[in-house]
This record gives sequence, C-alpha cells and structure tokens, in this order.
Amino acid sequence: MAEHRRSQPARLLVLGAGAAQLGLLEAAAARDLQVIAVDGDPAAPGFAYATERALISSEDEQGVERLARARSVDGLISPGADWPVGIAARVAQHLGVPHPIDRATAVLATTKTRQRERFAAAGLLQPQTFSTTDPEIPFPCVVKAPDRQGQRGLTLVYERSGLAAAVEAATAESRGGGALVEELIDGPELTVNAVSVDGVFTRPTATDRLLAEAPAFGVALAHAWPSAHETGPVIEAARAAVEALGIANGPSYTQLRLGSDGRAYVVEVAARLGGGHDAELCHAALGVDLNDLAISFALGDPCDAVSQAACVGGACVLFLVAPEGVLRAIEGVEEAGERDGVEWVRIYRQPGWEFVPLRRGADRAGAILATGADCEDALARARRAAETVRFLVDATPA
Repeated sequence: MAEHRRSQPARLLVLGAGAAQLGLLEAAAARDLQVIAVDGDPAAPGFAYATERALISSEDEQGVERLARARSVDGLISPGADWPVGIAARVAQHLGVPHPIDRATAVLATTKTRQRERFAAAGLLQPQTFSTTDPEIPFPCVVKAPDRQGQRGLTLVYERSGLAAAVEAATAESRGGGALVEELIDGPELTVNAVSVDGVFTRPTATDRLLAEAPAFGVALAHAWPSAHETGPVIEAARAAVEALGIANGPSYTQLRLGSDGRAYVVEVAARLGGGHDAELCHAALGVDLNDLAISFALGDPCDAVSQAACVGGACVLFLVAPEGVLRAIEGVEEAGERDGVEWVRIYRQPGWEFVPLRRGADRAGAILATGADCEDALARARRAAETVRFLVDATPA
C-alpha cells in the first residue's frame, strides 16, 4: 500500500447521512475534520452535520470512489449500514488510506451465507440453514436475503404453503440473487456492541431488542440496557463470532438469540456501529464514545483499549412510529425533550414525507434516548416522553 499523506484538517468520507448515521456525523462535526457525507436522499437529516454534501447513493461504489479520489479523503466509514462497509474497505484499499478491516473481511461481514460458513468452521452455535427445496425445513422458519440488512426481504413463514412466496420476495431483494432459509430461534433477541483493538475484544454494552408499549404509537421497537439476558457465554459467543470473521480492529455489532435451553445462537455480525443509536446509548450509559472511536479507526489514528464505568443504572432508545399517511406537522418534540431522564429526541422526517408500511424500520420517524435508575425506569421515561410527540398526517387515499 502506498504511503498516504494526510491532509490537514483530515477529510472523512461518511457513507450515508440518514437516521443510522446521525450520531457519528454529529461526533465527526465536533472534531477538527472536513466531513463529507454522501446520500441519495437530498432530505437526509445527517447532511446538517456535514461540511460537504454529495447526492450519491452510499451503495454507488464507482461514484463513492470517484468522489473519494477527487477530494483526496483520509478515511472512509460506513456507520449503521452493512453493504457500504464493503465499499468503504475496497475504496480505502484502492486509495491507500487506512481502514480497520480489509476487503476480504468486509465480504464476510456483509454476506450472511459466508458468515454461516465461517461460524460453522469455528464450531459456533447458529440457526440451522436449509436449501429452499429441503423437505425437512421446520415451520415456522425464517427466509431472508443473504446480503441485505434489517428486514428487507425477510419473512417469517408459518406453513410450507407460504415458502415459495417468501423465497421469491427474498430473491427479489437480494443483490446477488438467492434466499437463505433458517430455523426460527424463538427466544429473546439481544445485541452485543463491541470494539476490537489489535485483536482484543471489549464489550461495552449488550442490549435487549424489545417491543415496548408506547400509547401514542401502539407498539414500538426499543433497545434497552442493561440486557436481562447477558451472561458470560453470550459475550463469549459474540467474541468468537467477531474473531471468526477476522475483525481485529474497529467496532462490531453482533445479533444473537437465546434458545429454549438458554444457549446463545449467533444470528449475524456486522463490522460497523449499530444503526439504532447504539453508540449514543453506550455513551450515555457508560461514557464510552463508540462514535469517536470509530472515526479514529477510519482515519488510522491510535486507539487505546476501551475503559468504561457505569454512568447510569439503565438506558434505552425508543423509536417513534408514524401513522400511515403524508406527514403534515410534528408537535410536542420540545416538551418531550424536557422530560426527566430524556437525553435527546431525534426527528428523522419532515412535513411532506409519506409513510407507507413496507417493512420493520420503514415506519421510524424518530427516536428518544432516555436514562434511568434501571432499565425499566429508562423505558418508562422514554414512553412518557413519547406520549407528548404527535405526528399529524393526512391519510393516504385508498
């Protein structure tokens, strides 16, 4: 790799300026950096924190590389989104700039089928996979696109009669084609947010993924700390999974489910920060600034071992869900932000945005980060704050 001469101030290219990138962009803006953000959405909320904006999809590899070369960037990062992780790694290698993972590791981190192979070789417990025509597929099962994140192309199939449609939906969403069929591990889901420094894995937080009652919105997703299910074996499973993919430096995000026997099944690993404000929750809970660490990794700056100390007893991120229709106005945000224990309220959407329910996550219009004496207290505070936020919509015509 050719020696890269770093510009002053350093130029950081952030792939994405949506809700999942807000925390890192805010952290980058607080440093002495030239922050260049790319996103295909001209209304992306993260553009407010960028020094320069480029209307390029974060998945347009050629466009990203052209921009990176033209601006002589010193580092690239993809927080909160899987596929651009590989783009960042490959472009960094082409340009000869630092990056915490190489392109081979990035392939493993962005392709579920490759991960399954590595986990199997490492002897890790994971959901059993099946071919789409296997007569032994157990129902219910999960069908998903092997190279997509979140819920895109994912279907929970209860009977064999629904399998063909689920496979078709997953294949249509997949970049490379095909579908992944897995057994359903129907137990608690948790996420381990970690950082590795020269092969030393440190877990700042493990959070539970919950469906929380929020009167103004019905049921909303929440990430809650501390996890009620964190154990030594759970963290060991996450560490082994991260190491199996060759992630020796940088942040990682490991999703696990607990089986009926209490054992931890590794669902997937991402070589990035979590996209649900996981880094901001970690900062509020433990004082560990994962966003700032991720920026340092992307720029090749020295990163020391992570030290942590509990700042609060509990913390959570509660997502705000908008009703179906065209957003006309938002009320009560300032009032929500003044509630006890509320660290911040983020609103992602602006008037004129239309919500049509397609998949989990597509209806998120904002989020609340709250802290409390314990996990339940933090959740209660977030719910009370959520009650004051009102998304006024005009119903979409049938």
